[in-house]
Amino acid sequence: MFSRLRKINLSPIKQIELLASKIPDVVSLAQGVPSFDTPEVVKKAAIKALNRGVVAKYSLTCGLSELRETIEQKLAEDEMYYDFEKEIIVTAGSIEAITSALIAIIEPKKNEVVLFSPSYTSYAEAVKVAGGKPIFVNLTEADGWRIDFKSLERKINSRTAAILFCNPNNPTGTIFPKEDLLKIAALAEKKKFFIISDEVYKDFIYNSKVPGKIDTSLQGSASLWGSADKQQFFSLAQIPELRKRVIRIFSLSKAYAMTGWRIGFLHSDEEVVKEILKVHDSLVTCAPVISQYAAIAALDFGGEEVEKFRQQYQERRDLICRHFDDLKDFFSYQKPNSSYFIFPKLLPKRDSWKFALDLLEKANVAVVPGVAFGPSGESHIRMSFGRSEKDINEAMRRIKKFFKYD
Repeated sequence: MFSRLRKINLSPIKQIELLASKIPDVVSLAQGVPSFDTPEVVKKAAIKALNRGVVAKYSLTCGLSELRETIEQKLAEDEMYYDFEKEIIVTAGSIEAITSALIAIIEPKKNEVVLFSPSYTSYAEAVKVAGGKPIFVNLTEADGWRIDFKSLERKINSRTAAILFCNPNNPTGTIFPKEDLLKIAALAEKKKFFIISDEVYKDFIYNSKVPGKIDTSLQGSASLWGSADKQQFFSLAQIPELRKRVIRIFSLSKAYAMTGWRIGFLHSDEEVVKEILKVHDSLVTCAPVISQYAAIAALDFGGEEVEKFRQQYQERRDLICRHFDDLKDFFSYQKPNSSYFIFPKLLPKRDSWKFALDLLEKANVAVVPGVAFGPSGESHIRMSFGRSEKDINEAMRRIKKFFKYD
């Protein structure tokens, strides 16, 4: 019984949170849950929809027409042109979108999905749920967690169904440069595999001239990496010639502090979306309707709140980095330029699961072991600075005490 599920594991993030829930006075920087409440304009829209009596019935499987049309307009602002009637599906968050896409594209003889290590913990399990095999390619920490293309090319073969990545990356808080994304696109065209791009943290880029704005220049790729002060975000979904290869994922969970609302979307070419829709229908019928009405308000009116969140996350990033500067004998780290995670390395190298459990037991601080994000994550931990300044300061005070630092 349950033999097919023996290789599928509960997310280590959820495992840590379950353990932490049984310990009094725990400060958790483990799960990526924003400390902010959902913006008032979003909550009011949901209440209005509830009072109008329009949320008690299913929407179309692909989502409310009004929401998909709003998404189409927002995508067009970033020079991504997709038809709301045929090429956009509203989903129950990003992981449902990813799982539906994987189930649709994985085939018996084309079942391998390339994942970068480190990358989000649930990707590997979603691949397994879809009947696929995760294939890890290590990012190069010494090069700012860049892609090792020689290793990537060695791992791609006739069985490769897709490459799945998070950009900006969770857990490293780094952005894949445009030149690297274009190399991935060239490989996908040559070897005929899909690109699933999870872009849930695109709105939280720090020291950018235009925060949250996708770079719309398709020329001069090398110049876009540069320094962190000029970091801009680029999406392969902007390139019309790639639309049959790229499946782009977005969720409102992080940007709009709506993790509990379970609302997101995906878009791709009409032929691809038509197949994914069959899976989406089988899994959830439709995304929560009340959340769909809330999402319309978020996309139309929530931009100012997102920018406020981004500014505060940048301040919290700087705060947690100052704490780690005090702990340089025990950690090294790269300052994240996006998302709200930091991925410090343990000094000396050690078992990250053992360290996380020791820290939880002895200091009442919850963090995620780095190995949860792939083999190259070992000897690291992931911590969220999406929590409040009070929580960050208290967690770091306890960690310093754990190391007998004063």
